[in-house]
Amino acid sequence: MNYILFDGPSRNNLLPFTYTRPVADIRIGILTIREKWEVYLGYTTTTVTEDYLSPKYPMVEMEENIMINASFTPNVELVTLIQSLSENQAIFKGEDLIAFFTKDSQDEVNLEAYEAIEYDGDCLFIENTWDIFYKNDRAIQDDFELITKNRTSQPIPTSNNVIAPEHIFIEEGAIVQFASLNASKGPIYIGKNTEVMEGSLIRGPFALGEGGVVKLGTKIYGATTVGPNCTVGGELKNSVIFQNSNKGHEGYLGNAVIGEWCNIGADSNNSNLKNNYAEVRIWDYNTESFARTGLQFCGLMMGDHSKCGINTMFNTGTVIGVSANIFGSGFPRNFIPSFSWGGKSGFSTYLTKKAFEVAKVVMERREIDFTQDDANILEHVFESTKMYRRS
Repeated sequence: MNYILFDGPSRNNLLPFTYTRPVADIRIGILTIREKWEVYLGYTTTTVTEDYLSPKYPMVEMEENIMINASFTPNVELVTLIQSLSENQAIFKGEDLIAFFTKDSQDEVNLEAYEAIEYDGDCLFIENTWDIFYKNDRAIQDDFELITKNRTSQPIPTSNNVIAPEHIFIEEGAIVQFASLNASKGPIYIGKNTEVMEGSLIRGPFALGEGGVVKLGTKIYGATTVGPNCTVGGELKNSVIFQNSNKGHEGYLGNAVIGEWCNIGADSNNSNLKNNYAEVRIWDYNTESFARTGLQFCGLMMGDHSKCGINTMFNTGTVIGVSANIFGSGFPRNFIPSFSWGGKSGFSTYLTKKAFEVAKVVMERREIDFTQDDANILEHVFESTKMYRRS
């Protein structure tokens, strides 16, 4: 069977992260949503997404296909139900479409003519940007069980101070010495070829992706994910960093989501709680206004390729678009459009020519090419977000 993940109606709710990737490639827990589905299904997947993303994330259609809403994460019960789908059948959870069967000979899909199968089980549904950190606790625990089942961790070096070692898994090539690892509140997963430097204090749930580094004396509270090839330092709480991004120095990051190819300058901090303890509102790209989150704690959302200078301060519920560069003293406003350059004193437009030069250098450091597809995606984001920039 051919499985295709589609963005679904939550795509715009997940901006700015879905400006540069399909919903399926959002990381929550240890794995991306796509990686979770591929482990459960035993097949690779492709994607139905926005036209401008399709050259980098193409769809492969075969004679028979099952389309899956990428906002849903898999579990055994749901995957079993999906694998049993046949022609003219679809799975719903309430009003939300989860999956449906289709053939390449179909000119269009009329779901009203399909047999509706109701899924009443429990599963994670990623509908808003803040769900990525808010639901990360369960996502880490689910992924930990999935990828460590029937496997044996590398030995935990005796130099470490360890609580609940049965909930700690260390992959091959990881270096973990003279750290404190407390897995009593949730599992700790240390990926391949990573390093947790001396003096680090880690409380689970926590995931460190392949090639990641936790620097000297870092303090991490769950539920936090540090994606592949990321470097972190300072203090982190309930945050998700996708991959290839750095927060390498002192400063606080809490209840936050950081995209790919980002860098947070030394001693930068974000607030995650308003002074009056009120519900946090953040920028909503759908309504072009500030929306309720239902949360008392909500920090920073930073899109791909964005960066901030040293000592940058972010207010509670700040949303930063793609390829923004923030610097200077004081608090910048709490919605910073894509391709903005500046800070509290004001912003100018960060032209794509300059942004691409930086992206190429940053990606070359990881031995990854900045391709024409990458450039085309960022050009599209630049053009489609012009209305938010003041200059």
